[in-house]
Amino acid sequence: MKKTYKLGELFCGAGGLALGADMPEIKDSKGNIHTCSHIWANDINEDACKTFAKNIMDGKSDMVLCEEVQNIDLENLPRINGLLFGFPCNDFSLVGEQKGMEGDHGPLYSYGVKTINYHHPKFFIAENVGGLSSADDGEAFRKILSDLKFAGSGYNITTHLYKFENYGVPQKRHRLVIVGFRKDLDIKFEVPAPTHENNYVSCKEALKDVEKAEFNNKKTNHAKKTVERLKHIPPGGNAWHPDVPEELRLNVKGCKMSHIYRRLEADKPSYTLTGSGGGGTHVYHWDEPRALTNRERARLQSFPDDFVFCGNKGSVRAQIGHAVPPRGAKVIMEAVLKSLAGIDYKSVPASWQEQIDIYTKIDDQDENCVV
Repeated sequence: MKKTYKLGELFCGAGGLALGADMPEIKDSKGNIHTCSHIWANDINEDACKTFAKNIMDGKSDMVLCEEVQNIDLENLPRINGLLFGFPCNDFSLVGEQKGMEGDHGPLYSYGVKTINYHHPKFFIAENVGGLSSADDGEAFRKILSDLKFAGSGYNITTHLYKFENYGVPQKRHRLVIVGFRKDLDIKFEVPAPTHENNYVSCKEALKDVEKAEFNNKKTNHAKKTVERLKHIPPGGNAWHPDVPEELRLNVKGCKMSHIYRRLEADKPSYTLTGSGGGGTHVYHWDEPRALTNRERARLQSFPDDFVFCGNKGSVRAQIGHAVPPRGAKVIMEAVLKSLAGIDYKSVPASWQEQIDIYTKIDDQDENCVV
């Protein structure tokens, strides 16, 4: 028998989290197959919605709701067993202004809580940047953990900072993931053990034969000065490397340790890809004096070549940079399905469990805090 858990997703983006979540098929001791399938999703970005519909929903766009999350009518959505939401990180990212809950995007996590309250899914997976834990001096993190723990009829939550290069993603991408199981299921999620610790997938390995990829693979035509600058930057170096002649250096202060015009190192994972930024932030090849193509960026995010992104070059770059690496999402969902199926797996301690216990201890004793 095949047991398919129906998924809904908020802030779905292009579908990195969804692609990884829908991949696993776990067989339990009775021979039953446990798997997941998306039945609806939401995002405000039109191109991302088109990409999601094309690759995750087999071209069916009617259940990809392209509108502000505030306008979703939860009562008219099909019931779900699991909810995914990588709520916007703009106000929590260490790269930005860290406005936290005072920013435009900070409170958007609450729509995940609202959806949980209505649908009471068996589990949820929430994702954000590591900077979430320090925003508002930790108060934002405490509030989010508490609200998720007491959403619906209550959830056992596990929070961990995943270093996705330890799970086979050819990129140093670190994200905070919160997994919750409804309390009546009596399941405590365990963090899956790394599969590639100290055995990383390198950029060179990830981009092997990438020139054969058909989609989203157009190279950038750089200005002559940019090409000359890159020729003087060695792998791992950036625009302030001492080998760069004075006339090719950037007149910007305080950025010598940045990723501006930083070139990749062939035998290591990539540094973190971003979805936005001007000249010098596009990630640069270790051997050729050029920025990566969008397909090369997608490879470093662990997207397969047959995953086609919709929109212009800048839009596609943003979709790729904002995505959850599918390979990392797959590892987490495999562990979720094994937990539901009662199957043991190798695990490691959660990096934030002690904080969860501290943050929510008072709330546990206060009935008024239940959402």
